[in-house]
Amino acid sequence: MGGFVAIAVIYLVIVQGLSFFMSRNDDVKYAAPADVGQLWSAYLLPVAVSCVFAYGVVAYLGWWRPVWIDDRPVQGWLIFVPILMVLTIVVVTDYSALADKGATFSILLLVMCLLVGLTEETMFRGIGVTVFRRNGFTEGKVALWSTVLFGVAHSTNLISEGPKAFMQVFTTIVAGYFLYIIRRRTGGLLIPALIHGLWDFSLISGQVIPDELYPLGLLAILTMVVLAIVLFVRRRHIEPHGSAT
Repeated sequence: MGGFVAIAVIYLVIVQGLSFFMSRNDDVKYAAPADVGQLWSAYLLPVAVSCVFAYGVVAYLGWWRPVWIDDRPVQGWLIFVPILMVLTIVVVTDYSALADKGATFSILLLVMCLLVGLTEETMFRGIGVTVFRRNGFTEGKVALWSTVLFGVAHSTNLISEGPKAFMQVFTTIVAGYFLYIIRRRTGGLLIPALIHGLWDFSLISGQVIPDELYPLGLLAILTMVVLAIVLFVRRRHIEPHGSAT
């Protein structure tokens, strides 16, 4: 477990350090790139380098199958988690703002968000889940620690965002559990990585026009609340029939 924490710290140093270095002369707001230049230097390049690092770790460990394939299914009704998240993505995405920003900006933003989804899912729902399982953790503890560390990793935003980043840490932990459920329900890393990236894309699209509020973003919070309530109420109906909770 200590080795995974070290890997996660190196990953954070890469992505946060490169982002700071590349954008040190720009006024870049968190999750709100203003133009193609900011998008490339402060976001896309650091994420791409961190993705290379993550897959270097997977290759070194030889963990391609356990990272990408999940053979511990959950009950069928949980398919509603990715379905509801996808429907929310479709509704929440600010298509008007993206049209104003142009095709180049929108495509680069999409690529960046998909890379974020792929890299963070590989780190936490891929390498992290594999580490905890190989250390004999129950699935309950695998879910707990992989999602908590995922949230704590986002606490580095306290440096740039201040105390309001605490709420992001909490919501990230909750979202991390949804993505863990999606990994198990869909049998692997691909779908949670795609949903993670598109979820970020939909939220960021509502922030690309400076000083303009986008009320539909609140729908994403509502979706998380609904999912959290349903999963809590039916928490004893997540594992396959006949297995331990």
